[in-house]
Amino acid sequence: MTDQSLWYLENIDVNGIFCPKKIGRGDMDQHVHKHYKKGDYIYLPNEHADKIYFLTEGRVKIGTYGDSGKEITKAILGPGEVFGELSLIGEDKRRDFTYAMEDTVVCVMSVQDMKNMMRDHNALSLFLMKIMGSRMLEMEQRLESLVFKDSRTRIIEFLHELGEKKGQRVGYEMLVRKFITHQEIANLTATSRQTVTTVLNELRNANIITFNRKRLLIRDMESLAKAAAG
Repeated sequence: MTDQSLWYLENIDVNGIFCPKKIGRGDMDQHVHKHYKKGDYIYLPNEHADKIYFLTEGRVKIGTYGDSGKEITKAILGPGEVFGELSLIGEDKRRDFTYAMEDTVVCVMSVQDMKNMMRDHNALSLFLMKIMGSRMLEMEQRLESLVFKDSRTRIIEFLHELGEKKGQRVGYEMLVRKFITHQEIANLTATSRQTVTTVLNELRNANIITFNRKRLLIRDMESLAKAAAG
């Protein structure tokens, strides 16, 4: 499980801070739960950036559009993760979009309320710093992969990283539930859907992975890592 999805950090219940069960206690009045159906946009490019979002149920995609109108996927997030955090460091207008990949529930807080909460909870500041730093590192790694590695390697390394971050160990195997589509993998690795399909089938034929629309099972993480090299 990724460190970003930890709800408890430095003995602080981050989930309780973002989404208190009892509304009506001072600064807790500003916390709002919002429900989105699959396909609903949470925000769009150029909208005013004045909110922070904490995902409690479902999954969201964060992305942008290239000059040609092609969709570029930046991240796919699950429960326990925060998005819209760039508004804390001066982003005035959204540069990307976020929409619900399935029925989703988020807790919403204004930027000013978040800053007040950060003053009251030092560990919350650390939590958000870890998220921003981790996302910046991920983008740098993706850029390096795009420049120095071929399509096949990028896809295999993505699968390995997915297993490490989102996987659940089952014996010697790693199970990733809610496996994303071939097109989403292509968007995240700057490859084509056809190439993703070819690489996935190659790995399945080698008995390194099995997969369907709902899950990915990595039979051997070490073999998957070696496949990227050769």
